[in-house]
Amino acid sequence: MEIIPSQIIGYSHVQSNGKIFHGYDPASGKPLSPAFREATESEINESIVLANTAFASYRKTSASQRSLFLETIAGNIEALGDDLLKIIHEETALPLTRLAGERVRTTGQLRLFAQLLRDGKWNHEIVDEPLPDRKPQPRPGMVQMQVPIGVVAVFGASNFPLAFSVAGGDTVSALAAGCPVVFKAHPAHPATCQLIGNAIAKAAKETGMPDGTFSMLHGQSNNVGGTLVKHPLIKAVAFTGSFKGGKSLYDLAVRRPEPIPVYAEMGSVNPVFFLPEAVKLGGESLALQFGQSVTMGSGQFCTNPGFCILINNEDSKFFIQHVAEALSASPIHALLTEGITRAYKSGLEKQHKMSGASILTITAETDIKPSIITVSAKNLMQNPDYFEEVFGPSTVAVLADSYDEMFRLAEVMPGQLTGTIHAADKDIPVAKELIELLTQKVGRVIMNGFPTGVEVCHAMVHGGPYPATTDSRVTSVGTASIYRFTRPVCYQNIPHALLPVSNG
Repeated sequence: MEIIPSQIIGYSHVQSNGKIFHGYDPASGKPLSPAFREATESEINESIVLANTAFASYRKTSASQRSLFLETIAGNIEALGDDLLKIIHEETALPLTRLAGERVRTTGQLRLFAQLLRDGKWNHEIVDEPLPDRKPQPRPGMVQMQVPIGVVAVFGASNFPLAFSVAGGDTVSALAAGCPVVFKAHPAHPATCQLIGNAIAKAAKETGMPDGTFSMLHGQSNNVGGTLVKHPLIKAVAFTGSFKGGKSLYDLAVRRPEPIPVYAEMGSVNPVFFLPEAVKLGGESLALQFGQSVTMGSGQFCTNPGFCILINNEDSKFFIQHVAEALSASPIHALLTEGITRAYKSGLEKQHKMSGASILTITAETDIKPSIITVSAKNLMQNPDYFEEVFGPSTVAVLADSYDEMFRLAEVMPGQLTGTIHAADKDIPVAKELIELLTQKVGRVIMNGFPTGVEVCHAMVHGGPYPATTDSRVTSVGTASIYRFTRPVCYQNIPHALLPVSNG
C-alpha cells in the first residue's frame, strides 16, 4: 500500500517543506519509510482558517447528512483492508489480533454516533411554552438547543492508533456535534495517521461536506501543537496522553486572550480494592486475572491498574505472591516508543528507591518486564509520589492494616479514571462504604471486574477528577462525549419559523 506523506488541508493534500521526521519500528528501533514533514506555521494557519470558513455551513448540516459522513468514514477505513493493520503493526509493535479488534471498535464508534444523530434525541431540546395569562407577568415562550462551538483541535494518542487517534472518539464526537476538526497526527504512527486521514478527507468530499471540515497536520515538535492551541479561531482542544503534555496544553489555552476548554485525559493509577473474603475465595485465579489486566497491551492502557489495595493478612500476602508469579510469566511486546520505554524504566527506578518499597519482580536494564512492588498504606500516604503513574506493565500492592486505613487511602488519593472493588458477600458493608468514597474520586466505579477495556456506549464515563482529566464533568468515550463540543442556547420569544433548524 503506497503512502504519500502530506498535510491534509480540507480537500487538498499539501507537500510540506517542514522539518523531516520518521516513524520508528519499536521492536528494532529502526526508522521507517517514508519520511514525513512537520507542518509549517502557514499550513497550520491555513487549515484553521479553512475550518472556520467551513464551520459556517457545516454547523447547519442535518443530522442525517452528518450520519452519512460518519458511516462513509467507517466504510473507507474498512476498505483499507489488512494492509492497514500491517502498517500499524510496523509502527507500534501491537499484535495484529489486537489491532483487528481496535479497528472494529473504531468503525463501530463511528456508526454509533451516526445512529445517535439519526435518533434525533441527542440535542436535548427543551421547550417552555408561553404563559400569556400568567399573573403578575406573562411568561414568554423559550426553546433551548445545543449548538456546536466551533473549530476543534484534536491530538492523537500513541497507545490506541485507531480508537484514540485520527478517527477516534474525540474526532468523531466533534464532527457529530457539527464542529470542524483540525487533527494533530501522532508522530509515533504517522503512516497510520496518513491513511486514516486520507479516508476521512475522502469521505468528506464523497458526502458533500464543506471543504475544511477535516484537516490533519503532521509534527514531531511541540511547535505544531502549541500553535494550534494558541490560534484564536480554535474553540476547544481534545487530548489523550501524559499529564505533562495535557497540562502544558491546558496552561497555553487558559493564558489565551480568549481562554478555551481543554478536554485532556492525562492518565491514572486506577486503584483496585481487593476485600478479604474476595481474596480468600478468588485465590490464585483472581490473582492471575489481575496480572493479565496489569500486562494487557504491555500495560499501555490509560486504565492499567497501577495500584491494588488489600488488608494486611496472610491471604493477601499469598495473593500478591501469585500476582508476582503471573506477571513474571507474562510475555511483553516492545513498548510503543523509545520515550515510553525510558519513562517506564525511570519510573520504576524511582518507585524502587522510595521509602518502604519491597520489590517482588525486577526489570532488567536492557529488558522491559512486568513489575510489582509492595508498600504499606502508611508509607504510601507519607509519600504521595507513589500516586504518579508509571505507564507500562507494573503495579503497586498496598497493604492496609485496617478498613479505616483503606478508607483513608481512598479519601486522600488524587482523582482517577477508574476505581475497582472486588467483594464477596461478606465484604458488602465495606464495599458500600468504598463505593461512596470512590464516587468522589473517579469517573467509573467497577465491581468484581477490571478497569482495562472501555466500552463505547451511552452510559460510559471515561474521565475523572483532576489530575486524571482537566474537566471531570465530561467523558471522552461514549455518546455523551459529544457535549464537550456543544453549548446550550436559549431562544426566547422567537417565532417558530425563525428558529434554527434543530440538528437533533
